[in-house]
Amino acid sequence: MALAPRNRRRWPTWFGVFTGLVILAAGGWWYFQNGGNKQPPLNTIEVSRGDIQQLVSATGVLEPSNYVDVGAQVSGQLETIHVRVGQTVSQGDLLAEIDPTVYVAKVDATRAQLKNQRAQLDDRKAQLRLAEIQFQRQSNLFKEEATTRESLQTAEASLASAKAQLAMLEAQIEQTSSTLRAEEANLGYARIYAPMEGTVVSIEARQGQTLNATQQAPVLMRIADLATMRVRAQVSEADVGKLEPGMRVYFTTLGDAERKVYGELLYIEPTPEVTNNVVLYNALFDANNDEGKLLPNMTAQVFFIQSEALDVLRVPVSSVQRGRVQVLTQAGQVEWRDIVAGVSNRVHTEVVSGVKEGEKVVLVSRDPRSGSSNTSNFRGMLR
Repeated sequence: MALAPRNRRRWPTWFGVFTGLVILAAGGWWYFQNGGNKQPPLNTIEVSRGDIQQLVSATGVLEPSNYVDVGAQVSGQLETIHVRVGQTVSQGDLLAEIDPTVYVAKVDATRAQLKNQRAQLDDRKAQLRLAEIQFQRQSNLFKEEATTRESLQTAEASLASAKAQLAMLEAQIEQTSSTLRAEEANLGYARIYAPMEGTVVSIEARQGQTLNATQQAPVLMRIADLATMRVRAQVSEADVGKLEPGMRVYFTTLGDAERKVYGELLYIEPTPEVTNNVVLYNALFDANNDEGKLLPNMTAQVFFIQSEALDVLRVPVSSVQRGRVQVLTQAGQVEWRDIVAGVSNRVHTEVVSGVKEGEKVVLVSRDPRSGSSNTSNFRGMLR
């Protein structure tokens, strides 16, 4: 009889434990249905319009498309340099002068020699006329038998000698005249003029330097036309087969990576450059430089446009799987669609048909452990 009150006291304790277990079970069931099975949001992007370019990239160097190394054609001391590096010159501008003293003396001496020979020429012509008169007189006398044959022959020989001496002197005058022209040309070479319009990009000689043009013409300076620059791009042997003359190409420089300068591929040099067993071919094209921002020896990042599509529908490459994409409908469901793809690069793929602008496609994530595609939309499709 004494145990009855004790059992009544245990009843509330067991009831509380049972109630707590029921509440925990209900909470776990609700979490499983509403929270534990909640999926992360899909990673989507809208189909949009834009440009797609399939590119072949290379590194290049800028150089003037047209330049001239100005040299000295005569030896002597470089007396004056009239220009500086960076100066713009026109064709015919005086660039430098070599001491002309020796060449002036040679010209004066040759002119004096020529003057002397021309005076001798007048004397030879007078002697020739006299010989002709004497020969004619002896001929008339011989016909009248008033002179001997020997006198006639002597007059004839004198005439022939006078003609020969005149011809020899005329040849000497021609030779001296030629020498004078050469000496005058050398004197003119002592003044060096610009052969073209352009910019002085370098000066190799120094004022007061002695130049020796006997074996090889010494280079004084370089003049380049910087209005048009030439890009020499080095293309790997794996990519050179993708290039062809006439294809569009653009490049950027390290100092202005946002500015694209366009041109057309001119030609590919057939002989490669081999460095450390790496074979590279030079592909050359010209670029307009009216603004003057492009300078020689600048490094260029070059992109040859293998193919391109402008203002077309495009989707990220990561959304395309074997010619199909997953589209998120307005109802929140994911559906597979076949597409017709066009130009593609590493970032975008052109969509010719299959999706519309503004629709959302699902981006595919790659599982690095399995290498397979993994998207949470499969769970939506199974519901």
